[in-house]
Amino acid sequence: MNPVREHLVTLLTEKFDTPSDTIGDDAALDELDLDSLARIELVVTLQEHWGVALDDDLDSAADVTVGQLVGRIHALLAQPVRPVASVAPDPSVHPVHPEQPPGPAA
Repeated sequence: MNPVREHLVTLLTEKFDTPSDTIGDDAALDELDLDSLARIELVVTLQEHWGVALDDDLDSAADVTVGQLVGRIHALLAQPVRPVASVAPDPSVHPVHPEQPPGPAA
């Protein structure tokens, strides 16, 4: 079993009390008796654990299957990490006053 699927099955069984024998790749989230709030909680938990940005609406839809959710996380994990562009501070927003020594704000 792959780690993403294993984690998802663990979440479903331990956090949402889903019987493990009902969790197949073709099982839709609503077939696992997850209401809309539970589906959102599942997606948020997966996002936090895997550090990926799932779509709260799309990935928590009632008809999303376990296999689709696992595949979506795999696809997001496979994307290269983009470096954050460094941006010089805008002096008009935070003016620099070299004549003023740093100190506590008045």
